[in-house]
Amino acid sequence: MYQLYLKYKDREFLYIIPLVIFSLSMRLGNFMRIWFSGKGFPDSEDSQWYIEYANALLTNFQIGLHMNDILYFGYNILLTLLLALFKDTVAIVFIQALTAGLSVILVYKIARMLFNRSTAVIASIFYSYSWNITKWSTYILSDSFFISLLLLCVYFLLMSLESKKRKYTILFVMTSLYMLVFRPTGVISLAFIMIYFLFRLDKQTLLDFAKKYRLVIGSIVVAAVAAVIYLIVGDKLNPLIESVQYNAKLVLYNIYAHGWIYDKESTYDYIFKPDYSINILGSLILSFLINNWDDVLILYGRRAIAFLGWWVWETDLSTFRGITRFVWYVLPTVLFLTGTIAAIVNGLFRKVSIIWLVVLAVYAFCILIFIDGMYRYKAPALPFLAIGAAYGVKTIFHGAMTIIKKYAGKLLWDKKKY
Repeated sequence: MYQLYLKYKDREFLYIIPLVIFSLSMRLGNFMRIWFSGKGFPDSEDSQWYIEYANALLTNFQIGLHMNDILYFGYNILLTLLLALFKDTVAIVFIQALTAGLSVILVYKIARMLFNRSTAVIASIFYSYSWNITKWSTYILSDSFFISLLLLCVYFLLMSLESKKRKYTILFVMTSLYMLVFRPTGVISLAFIMIYFLFRLDKQTLLDFAKKYRLVIGSIVVAAVAAVIYLIVGDKLNPLIESVQYNAKLVLYNIYAHGWIYDKESTYDYIFKPDYSINILGSLILSFLINNWDDVLILYGRRAIAFLGWWVWETDLSTFRGITRFVWYVLPTVLFLTGTIAAIVNGLFRKVSIIWLVVLAVYAFCILIFIDGMYRYKAPALPFLAIGAAYGVKTIFHGAMTIIKKYAGKLLWDKKKY
């Protein structure tokens, strides 16, 4: 048995297979419970919009230049293809749950590359247990598939940097481009991912690449600039620009102006009297943010706290039940912060900073736009929070074992003296 252990102890599939089974049991188990309950899968106004849009594409394939057409292009096309193939939204929900369950493989591999096997196993368990990831896999929304796409993008990036294989670089570029048009969060997420890419890339390698392909890069840049100028001068981008401005106005005048932390009114909002003057470069957005900068910063501060969850407003430390609830809810944050400090102390932060950059991207998006009441916009950060928290658990466990061994050895030494 010991020989078998030595032979197979480093085979990754022995760890991945049980984790995949566990993750699938959580996702598909929830799918089956809802399906057999007869109550139907959860729905929302956004879900109906996506389904109606996909059906319209099936009837008359036409992509407009509205913000929702462009920034959700990737998901709209994916949903349209799935509806064309399976004809039934229940089948799409099943595929989402299956994809979410299998994505534990990506969580394991990312954590394994950045840290170690123990962290990878713990992170995979945290990911599998995450109720929010299970919940959003049952809605016809872009969130569930986006989480898997984000994990895939980070995985291909790490494989490209670690293995130096061209195929992974190509796959990273492809998933990156798809993320840009999958949903708006993808734009911010990719911006932070590229920071990590440039951070990890050797400067000399970058200079050599730029020198070798300077003509190709220059041609692409010139062509892109010329295309943008043509579209702007020809008023081709007017629908996109107008829709972006309209949506920005909706957020500023309906969310910011009312001091809302979430996408709806709550008792925790910050109420202030906004200045609506448009006096900064003729821009509604700049004028509102600059004229109300102090109130906006306070609103951002409240959102920064609210990002942790609804429990921050409902903490009760006057009762034993309240204290235990607070400890339970704050534990993931403590573990994540422990993992952060440990990564810095152990000199790993440069290598593993992708975890924190992705979380920061989602954090920034929620603070700048708003936090939806069901914390859907926070969901893309959950796998990466799980990895950071897992490293915190690994660090605490390693520290505890070191202390135990130290004092156990001391006790044995004291006994020997007698």
